[in-house]
This record gives sequence, structure tokens and C-alpha cells, in this order.
Amino acid sequence: MTYVQKKKEVGVRNDKGNTSHPTIIIIPDRLWDEVKRVLPREKPLNTVGRPIVPYRKVFDGIFYVLRTGCQWKMLPREYGSGSVSHRRFQEWNKLDVFKKAWIKLLKVYDKEMGINWTWQSIDSISVKSPLGG
Repeated sequence: MTYVQKKKEVGVRNDKGNTSHPTIIIIPDRLWDEVKRVLPREKPLNTVGRPIVPYRKVFDGIFYVLRTGCQWKMLPREYGSGSVSHRRFQEWNKLDVFKKAWIKLLKVYDKEMGINWTWQSIDSISVKSPLGG
């Protein structure tokens, strides 16, 4: 099964039968349309060098590694090379792409669904060390 076929057939999966919180396997088109706006420009198709791996395929691969915790080398071939995905992850991390995408997506979600910004929660714990350290 090719990447495009799988993308069309399986966009969201839920192992437990719970339809309220599905597991995203491949970035949905609507989400991708928002994310690609914060990515740097892609290399033109007719350039010299190695074949170009589309950003969407790379982003899906990065998302797969982050979701599953697998090694970059173990990334399934349908997402392209693990080394390409890792290199792009490092580049995009330095450019704050993920932070920009997070902020953009929060704004989109707030516009569509509304975020209740009137309260905040913090989770922390302060206890004495069991050995007196």
C-alpha cells in the first residue's frame, strides 16, 4: 500500500472504539493546510541533488515518531527516510516551526470551538525527600 493510498483510507484510528478521542495516524487535510503556512519554502522540484521528499510526508513521519516513540531509523518507509525526517525535525525545531504551528492551531481552535481562557491550572507537587535529601 502506498503512502497516498494509506492516507486516503486511514486518516484517523481509534483502537478502543471510543469516537470522542481518535488517534491521528496521518495529518488531516484541514490541519495540514494550517501547518504548511508556518513551514519554510520547499525546494523546487527540478533542482539538482537527491530526490525531494514532500514536506507533508516528512511531517507525517515526524508526527509518527513523536506519537509512537520509535527510533528515527525504524520509521516505516511510507513516511520516507528516517534520516530525512530527523534532519527536517532538527531544522524546523531551530526555526521554531512547531511553536509557531502550536500557536496558530490554538488560534484556529479558539476561533472555531472557543477556549475558556478565564481559568488556568498548574500541576506541581512539593514533598520532602524520603531520605532527607
